[in-house]
Amino acid sequence: MGYMINGEEFEYDDEKFLVEPNYDDEAPKAIAAEEGLTLTDEHWMVIEFLRRKYKEDGQTPNFRNFIKEMDEEHPGLDWKKKLYDLFPMQPARQAVRVAALPKPFGKGGY
Repeated sequence: MGYMINGEEFEYDDEKFLVEPNYDDEAPKAIAAEEGLTLTDEHWMVIEFLRRKYKEDGQTPNFRNFIKEMDEEHPGLDWKKKLYDLFPMQPARQAVRVAALPKPFGKGGY
């Protein structure tokens, strides 16, 4: 099984995380639709952040670092609340899934 993105099937694991990252902007749209989310500019801000972190570090940040780094880059918001508003099903996981990235490492992160 997998996600259909631009007419091509991309494999996902048992938790619906892509096995390999997909940086096509159609990927988050397709995955978000399956998650019941309508992407806004704020969603895309988070998606772009996670994709950049994955490219730089080979993984995405744990939730604590996720909040801290989003606040450093975009101060003035309560990022914990905002992330739960944007990605209500465990933001550190759902945001990564929607960003079309592989499953995060777990609570240790970096």
